[in-house]
Amino acid sequence: MERELRSPTQAAHISALNLAEVIDVLTRIYGRSAAATMDALQLLEAGGLRIVPVDADLGAHAGELHARLYDRRSAPLSMADCVALATAMSLNEPLATSDPPLALAAQNEGVEVVRLGDSRVHSPPQ
Repeated sequence: MERELRSPTQAAHISALNLAEVIDVLTRIYGRSAAATMDALQLLEAGGLRIVPVDADLGAHAGELHARLYDRRSAPLSMADCVALATAMSLNEPLATSDPPLALAAQNEGVEVVRLGDSRVHSPPQ
């Protein structure tokens, strides 16, 4: 994943909603300070990470994906998952995820997946 993020020919993107989710998880679940999280995000932005606003079209696409793909047992996708998938689809870019149901949904929708380590097993570095 680091290679993809550092690629000068391919910008990395994250939706504003998924950015909020990253800040929440790193701060609330992993106990990282909000300041340290914000510093790291600013470095990523300086390195080329682009934040994609969630507008009406992206929101509608995510809602349609969730309505069509969600199943509590076989495809437990959150709305944030569907926003990430809709973002990748709208940009025609791969989706980086550690979430197996999201990866499967993306593949089924024809989106290339960059698999990350399973976040349920590994804590992010401090």
